[in-house]
Amino acid sequence: MSLNEESLNQLRVIIHGSDDALSGQLPESPEAWLDLIVRAKQAHDETADILAEAVMAARAADVSWEAIGSALQISRQAAQQRFGRSPRSVEDIEPDWRRMTGLTAYNEMSELNRVGRYGWHSVANGPFFHDVVRDTVQWEHQRTTFLVDTARMAREGWQRAGRPWFPWLYWARPTDEPALEGAAVNIP
Repeated sequence: MSLNEESLNQLRVIIHGSDDALSGQLPESPEAWLDLIVRAKQAHDETADILAEAVMAARAADVSWEAIGSALQISRQAAQQRFGRSPRSVEDIEPDWRRMTGLTAYNEMSELNRVGRYGWHSVANGPFFHDVVRDTVQWEHQRTTFLVDTARMAREGWQRAGRPWFPWLYWARPTDEPALEGAAVNIP
């Protein structure tokens, strides 16, 4: 499914802005054109991030580089070179911080909830990883789409966990239960 003309026009309106001030200035102001360029660049940067997140989410769901390249109308190699970068390195981190790797769309929630019983909760995420911090209470995790009622989530005690990873939002909330003793197995 591709974006229809109405959706593309909505995107144009968002970039342009709903106020008539910019439209009125465009005919005679070079600064207004520069403002429009800045807005378009911001939208481009955001959609580039969304594209990268969508590709990494597809990879986490075991979609092949060949299929991703085909969808992007580029080669498998080009897709892998452009989007296959490894996540940033976490070195010299505090003892209560860990990076969980090897996570996929299929196992990340069960793994986060498993380590959450030992007090670990997600604070950052990316392709195939979550950075977790240890606490003295148990934590639970949830993954939703962008369509979730964020006000309801906040009322229910959920906190945003890391950054959105298109199409997902990640959430964590502490429980009243003390963290289980010992180290959670398989956290590097």
